[in-house]
Amino acid sequence: QVQLVESGGGLVQAGGSLRLSCAASGRTFTSYTMGWFRQAPGKEREFVAAISLSGSSTYYADSVKGRFTISRDNAKNTVYLQMNSLKPEDTAVYYCASAVFIVDVTSTSQYTYWGQGTQVTVSS
Repeated sequence: QVQLVESGGGLVQAGGSLRLSCAASGRTFTSYTMGWFRQAPGKEREFVAAISLSGSSTYYADSVKGRFTISRDNAKNTVYLQMNSLKPEDTAVYYCASAVFIVDVTSTSQYTYWGQGTQVTVSS
């Protein structure tokens, strides 16, 4: 069992930055691929970024590539999402998720555990 708790969301103006954190419970954090997803009102949950067990591989949605950076600190059982140059279309609830066995990092069905989400609102 893994519990994930996100933090760091808030209201920011377009062009600004936020850093989201996701703290994981348990002693097997290094066994999990970690991902960030987001869901805007009336839309399906969509992939944002993912990071491999060691952090050596990262993956991004085209819409955030070059603006967002995912990282992890395995000593702190925490994964981060640094979001720069934010746009109003980035407004959504952001969720972190973990997966043990994964083929497609962009698929929500591949992830086992989810956090409760943190709201990010970008004003124009």
